[in-house]
Amino acid sequence: MNLPFDPIERAHDNWTRRWGPSPAMAAVTSVMRAQQILIGELDGALKPFGLTFARYEALVLLTFSASGALPLGKIGERLMVHPTSVTNTIDRLEGQGFVHRRPNPSDGRGVLAEITDTGREVTERATRALLDLDFGLGCYSDEELWEMHRVFTRLRVDFGDFPEPVTGSVESR
Repeated sequence: MNLPFDPIERAHDNWTRRWGPSPAMAAVTSVMRAQQILIGELDGALKPFGLTFARYEALVLLTFSASGALPLGKIGERLMVHPTSVTNTIDRLEGQGFVHRRPNPSDGRGVLAEITDTGREVTERATRALLDLDFGLGCYSDEELWEMHRVFTRLRVDFGDFPEPVTGSVESR
């Protein structure tokens, strides 16, 4: 865009004149713009692998599983997305040969998504690409990134994603 001014600051100035100052409005608008920028960068880096960031996250989650397989419900829970989104994501990954579905041996009605060797290989290559890009956040120091993580952890705890982190955990770095 390369605008000669910050449109979020301009919007906040206009907001202030009409309704009064709102740091929350400026912050949420900045977060939403940052999300647009990052998804664009990450999806652009993942496109050569036939992935979106949502599909990449599902593959990474499966690689973290000891067996390489998880129930679809568990995938949705861990990625914090609606079951329909999980189904669509797994459908796409299955169509690409990166995962396959199989019956859940511990639940006769359930289905597991299992990463394939091809899925593992594309996950490794895609991960290298994202690491080379610093996940789109290369303009920040490690200290700033941990601070950003802490700030958003507080929001996520407040909205019930998980309980307050224990002191000494990753969140309290």
